Amino acid sequence: MHSRVLTLPVDGPVIAREADAIDVLGDAFAQEAELVAIPVERLDPEFFRLRSGLAGAVTQKFAQYGVQLAVVGDVSRWTAEPGPVADWVRESNQGRGLRFVADVAELDG
Repeated sequence: MHSRVLTLPVDGPVIAREADAIDVLGDAFAQEAELVAIPVERLDPEFFRLRSGLAGAVTQKFAQYGVQLAVVGDVSRWTAEPGPVADWVRESNQGRGLRFVADVAELDG
């Protein structure tokens, strides 16, 4: 369980660039959050196209600043078929820095 979680609302600016992640991190630091829960709707679809580099840039920023990241919502449209994205999601969920969860209640588990 995390003592401080910043849960972004579904409605809000889309995270489409590394700079957007830095803005979110600023909010996390202001609230002393250890984990940021970002609704999948707030992520540009390029996040799930690993070749775009967006996921790497965003997750690296969070790791660099020691803030955990959770993507909240249904990612099955990107993970339904076996492949790099499905592997990445599965491997991420075995670690601590990045998790993919169906809803925020899973963050307590």
